Parts: sequence; C-alpha cells; structure tokens
Amino acid sequence: MQIAPSKTDQERLVLVTPELADVLSTVVSRVRGSDGRVPVLRSYDHYERVWNPPMPLLFQDRSGGYLRPLSRATIRRGLDVTLLASGLTDSAGDPLIFQPHDFRRIFITDSILKGLPPHIAQVIAGHDHIGTTMGYAAIYPTDAVEAHRAFIARRRALRPADEYRTVTPKEWGEFLGHFERRKLALGDCGRAYGTDCAHEHACVRCPALIVHATERPRLVEIRDNLLTRILEAEREGWLGEIEGLQSSLTHAEEKLAQLDAQISRKQESVDLGIPTFREIVARTTAAATPPGPA
Repeated sequence: MQIAPSKTDQERLVLVTPELADVLSTVVSRVRGSDGRVPVLRSYDHYERVWNPPMPLLFQDRSGGYLRPLSRATIRRGLDVTLLASGLTDSAGDPLIFQPHDFRRIFITDSILKGLPPHIAQVIAGHDHIGTTMGYAAIYPTDAVEAHRAFIARRRALRPADEYRTVTPKEWGEFLGHFERRKLALGDCGRAYGTDCAHEHACVRCPALIVHATERPRLVEIRDNLLTRILEAEREGWLGEIEGLQSSLTHAEEKLAQLDAQISRKQESVDLGIPTFREIVARTTAAATPPGPA
C-alpha cells in the first residue's frame, strides 16, 4: 500500500496482508467514479487548522448529492457501533472504547512483541526517531514476567547444575561471616566474597578499603605514626624497613586525599539557578505590560 503524503510528509510503502488488501480494494471500488478514478476532495486539517489541497481521500461519502470526506466524528461513531456489535468488553465488563489512533499503538505493540525488529516498525509507522516507536510499544506486566522466567530457564540450562543446589547451613554461615569480617577499624573491606586478601591484611595499602568519613582522625594518626617510624628507620639505618613504610605512607596519603575530596563534595552547595523574588517580579511585570503603539 502506497501512502502519500504520510505523517512526516514523505511517501511510504507498507506491506499489507491479502485480507487487508481485499478490504481496501472494496473501499476503493465503492468510492471510485464512473471514469475509474477516485474523486479528489478538499479536507480540513483540525490540527494545523488549514484546508488541505484536493486529494483522492479513501474515506468519502455522498451526502446531499455531493461527495464529502468523512469527518472524524463519523468515523468514531462507526467505530463505536462496530465495537458494540462485536461484544468485546474490558475487565469491568463495559464495552470497549477505542480511538482511531489506538489501533496504531496496538499494531506497533503486537508487532514488536511478536518479534518484529523495532527499526522495521519505525519505518512502517513513519517515525523519524526510534524512541517515538518504542514509546508506542506497551509492555504488559505478564509479558515482562514471562520473558524473565524464560531467561532464567535458559540460563539455568546453560550453567552447571551444582550452581543451583540447596545451600548447606555451613556454607550459609560462612557467607554471612564473610560480611561480618569486612568491618575494619578504618571502615569496610570491599573485596568480593570468596576472594583472598591480596595484601595480607595490610589494609592501608589495599585499594578495596572503604574508609569512613568518621575515621579520618584515625587515618591521620596512622599517617603521622608512619612518618615517625620512617624517621626512626632512617636514623637506625633500617633500609629494608624504610621501603615498606614508605609504600604504606603513600597509600595512606592517597586515601586521606580521597576522603577529603569526598567530604568537600558533600559539604559543597550547588546553585540550581533559582530566581530571586526581584527577578520573578521583573519578568511578571514585563510580560504583563502591553506593547506600545508602533
């Protein structure tokens, strides 16, 4: 089916089923004149508030001896009569009520849920951006739940069965104990469950250490203590110990700088640009003042 002009003022070619093509052919044959052509009519665009140039409109009827395009009210009344005759009802038992645009949304939703790629649905719908097309597609809660269950089933079929066995009380206790042992003097240990300590519990050097802001005085105390021990090692000539102490001091100073930056960000206030009362009054006064004579 060739559509010109379409929603975006561009010509489109849409594939239709044989059943829909038969319906459209019947409609065309009813409005076709004796010369075999569809009469061209002018119609009023209620959105743009302008009269369109003469076009071979698909929905037109003869009234009072003259051909006129079917109005939106006439199409909606015919749609309501058809839905009432179908006997379709909603969850409350009331007859379904649709607007003509609702069928566009239903078509896009059903097409995408049945596997049609969204970018193909975008071309069929005539949307400039795929985000508009995805906004038309309604994902129902039942579909989301079923899709999630199907994903879990596929994942379990690919993974070893031992990963889904019942956890023993011993394993569960070990799992909880891991998080209990993450509490440190300076904060928390952020290493993942089941991993060993890479720094042999030298927490000041470990990047997984999460220092709490309340423990800043303790971290400063540790840094000062490292400085004192480095001076003592240099004085006593303990060259082998100086290197380890210097590494710990570097990491302690890095963590202290990161903690200070974090604290300063929390204390900073961000100006959101809220206008003052004087600015609001000035804008209101300027908007209310009528323009002067030219």
